[in-house]
Amino acid sequence: MNNTIETAERAEFTQPASIVDGVSLGTILDNAEPKGVPTKDMWDWQKDHMNLVSPLNRRKFEVLVVGTGLSGGAAAAALGELGYNVKVFTYHDAPRRAHSIAAQGGVNSARGKKVDNDGAYRHVKDTVKGGDYRCRESDCWRLAVESVRVIDHMNAIGAPFAREYGGTLATRSFGGVQVSRTYYTRGQTGQQLQLSTASALTRQIGLGNVEIFIHADLVDLIVTERDGQKRCEGIVTRNLITGELTPFTGHAVILATGGYGNVYHMSTLAKNSNAGALMRAYELGAYFASPAFIQFHPTGLPVNATWQSKTILMSESLRNDGRIWSPKEPKDDRDPNSIPEEERDYFLERRYPAFGNLVPRDVASRAISQQINAGLGVGPLHNSAYLDFRDAIERLGKDTIRERYSNLFKMYEEAIGEDPYTSPMRIAPTCHFTMGGLWTDFNEMTSIPGLFCAGEASWTYHGANRLGANSLLSASVDGWFTLPFTVPNYLANHLGEAVLPADSPEAAEAVERAQARIDRLLNIKGPNPHGADYYHRQLGEILYFACGVSRNVKDLQEAIVKIREIRADFWANVVVPGEQNYMNQALEYAARVADYIDLGELMCVDALDRDESCGAHFRDDHLSEDGEAERDDENWCFVSAWEPAGEGKFIRHADPLYFESIPLQTRNYK
Repeated sequence: MNNTIETAERAEFTQPASIVDGVSLGTILDNAEPKGVPTKDMWDWQKDHMNLVSPLNRRKFEVLVVGTGLSGGAAAAALGELGYNVKVFTYHDAPRRAHSIAAQGGVNSARGKKVDNDGAYRHVKDTVKGGDYRCRESDCWRLAVESVRVIDHMNAIGAPFAREYGGTLATRSFGGVQVSRTYYTRGQTGQQLQLSTASALTRQIGLGNVEIFIHADLVDLIVTERDGQKRCEGIVTRNLITGELTPFTGHAVILATGGYGNVYHMSTLAKNSNAGALMRAYELGAYFASPAFIQFHPTGLPVNATWQSKTILMSESLRNDGRIWSPKEPKDDRDPNSIPEEERDYFLERRYPAFGNLVPRDVASRAISQQINAGLGVGPLHNSAYLDFRDAIERLGKDTIRERYSNLFKMYEEAIGEDPYTSPMRIAPTCHFTMGGLWTDFNEMTSIPGLFCAGEASWTYHGANRLGANSLLSASVDGWFTLPFTVPNYLANHLGEAVLPADSPEAAEAVERAQARIDRLLNIKGPNPHGADYYHRQLGEILYFACGVSRNVKDLQEAIVKIREIRADFWANVVVPGEQNYMNQALEYAARVADYIDLGELMCVDALDRDESCGAHFRDDHLSEDGEAERDDENWCFVSAWEPAGEGKFIRHADPLYFESIPLQTRNYK
């Protein structure tokens, strides 16, 4: 590649019209990328030209970090160690409880330790291609370049990565790649990275550089406006034990509150993961990017009964040795071990021979769903496919498989009651990860100055489909190696400014908004009362059907109408027992379901508006001849960033996408 090609003048961009009633077109966003610099060099250039804050001045700044997972915990620890006054907030009782702990499979890094032709360029290519060209290429270069530092850093602070016999760090493959770049800790990668990060954060708390507030649920943001310019200068929290509302102010706020997958009711997320922080920011002017880009993990455990409250994830690493198949005949309820080889359809290997069972998650989930919808599902509800380790056990031996996956096999057996060593696992696509989130520029700042967003709460890196093992990586890159540069770059321009007083009119207004929302929920006395779960379950069913693995115009239009009906019923009839001023989980849940309803509508609007197929956004009306997703790069090669404009009305801003290092091409895993 030469710089002449890479820095070629970008074509003028025009937004396409929307087919959705109530959607109007907004602005073309400035993503703060450095101009005239090749995308592969932008991050290094940006770091070299950022504003700095002298160590003597860092104590003059207050930074508020919401969330203590990999991105939030790392950002708080790093900024605290740098010398800033940091306050960090979690609704848990300890930072180690953050949901990053639930990730299993591994963390990518283009260190090229195995001689398989891997490197930063190939990592970027896999990420951009895996995201179906709906991510920002410059962000992906940062992800790949900093990935090397992530492994070295996490290893240094205590993450016990798996090792080869000689002591070198072990790697394995993940979906959507043909190299071995995934570092892991035997099925507990998220847990060990989270514990190492929490330990680093706790050290800073012990040193007095970071102050932590537990049981603190964000219920509003403090946004000021001076000379027509908005600025985020604080948050309002509710103590989950006492119910007390408290404003906190600072020079900058970082939201690292995780994904919003629980909008589907059934997901792999912990039940208290929510969208509250994102929706408060959205309501106040922070644009919401690509809300309909939802990853359905192919190896979730299927729903076996209506009483289930969530689904369970089985790590993608299982696809390294497990083979996915379904019977060739519908409703074949025979013992899977008795089904002869010639009556089995190893459909991923058949359809995608180059990648086989390790195709990206959106491709695998779509293929599994198509088998199930064709009547070829297995299990009591015929809603799953088999993940079979028979051949791997015969080839490698049971001891090797046990060494690689023992904890996952045990988890499966405890959940399902079947032994995966002797009988195939049953798997089904389930909501797992949200590629959408608050829109951020190249510096990870939202459309509200002073408000930063990181980790799964942000839209960054993943486009329309996240590459496996890039989640732990992106959170770590954001927290350890991005925000510690970009936040000071912002703060340097505010040296000498006093922190907003906690009793300012703007802070008081935010507290009043939060109180009014609580009062409204507690005072509903409708004629047809139901608990919040009644509405959440309905919403989840609508979203799985209309805004799930596949979408179409008719279902999405009907879903928007139904969601609006649910909202009207909810605010007329939801029952929230108890009071505010003590631990009231019914109140917490109702507030979250109210947010899910609004977010569900926005997701369907986004899915209906984006008139193409791309990655996990699979529209039945935009298919190639062989039934694969068909992008429309001429009209839709941009990120949709949404702003509310009143009831049933939305403004679509656009962040155009350009690809210099990884030219646009149709994905092909065959």
